[in-house]
Amino acid sequence: MAHDDLALEYARRHSSTDSPLLREITETTHRELELPQMLSGVLDGGLLTAFVHATRARLVLEIGTFSGYSSLAMASALPPDGRIVTCEIDEARAAVARRHFDSSPLGERIELRLGPAMVTISSLEGPFDLVFIDADKTGYRDYYEAVLPKLAAHGVIVVDNTLWSGRVLDATDDSENTVALREFNDHVLADERTECVLLPVGDGMTVIWARG
Repeated sequence: MAHDDLALEYARRHSSTDSPLLREITETTHRELELPQMLSGVLDGGLLTAFVHATRARLVLEIGTFSGYSSLAMASALPPDGRIVTCEIDEARAAVARRHFDSSPLGERIELRLGPAMVTISSLEGPFDLVFIDADKTGYRDYYEAVLPKLAAHGVIVVDNTLWSGRVLDATDDSENTVALREFNDHVLADERTECVLLPVGDGMTVIWARG
């Protein structure tokens, strides 16, 4: 096993373990949905949960529900009156997520909106304490621009897949998603309204907050 793989396995073993429900979601996702590698894992989910706890978030917006793992991970750190609005455009994925939400008392804190995320964002006033973006890569910049004016003063935006398995480093890779992520990363870095840090967690997670 390579050094990086050993370090990653060590990190997983020394992070708080998944709840039984999150383990069930992982199994269901691999059994029932295509592209199960899109699922958040112990490290991604743990980091999101930590952000909810650290920001004392009461309103969270998630763009890209998939099977509901990250929604329930974040909901576990919300206060009883906290709320997550999560956006999903795929009906099959939404159905799996709803089943998981319904099987947990934490599901009462989660509102799943089926349809285009931009429509949902336009219908919400905010302010959002935490925004998690993990959806279509070509839409990242639009999502970022749409949520930034509605971010709470202490709020944080977390964006997944910003390393894209290292493909953003390959100048010869001109595939649509790679180009979109590369341009998004450059856009955020140059944005004078915000500050950011790109963490090599999972497939890359960028954390963004308002400057000043």
